[in-house]
Amino acid sequence: MKKGMNWVLLLGVVVLAVLPLLFIKDSEFGGADGAAEEAIKEIAPNYEPWFQPFIEPPGGETESLLFAVQAALGAGVVGYAVGVFKGRTENGKK
Repeated sequence: MKKGMNWVLLLGVVVLAVLPLLFIKDSEFGGADGAAEEAIKEIAPNYEPWFQPFIEPPGGETESLLFAVQAALGAGVVGYAVGVFKGRTENGKK
């Protein structure tokens, strides 16, 4: 029963990852920062930002790299925590 459930969950993850790619053809990747900037320009065109970044990344690729590294580290921490708790429950049953 446990192995069958794992396969169902894996299939669900694959379907959720691939399905949007099949239906969304003409989309452009844009982050929340860009959407927020556009919304602010529409609401208050004379708005002046009150803060400037300390370090400006040299290009969009660097920003994407930093985001991917942050996501990977977060996934590693969550995976480690799940593994530790799973190990504790397995050892507690013995």
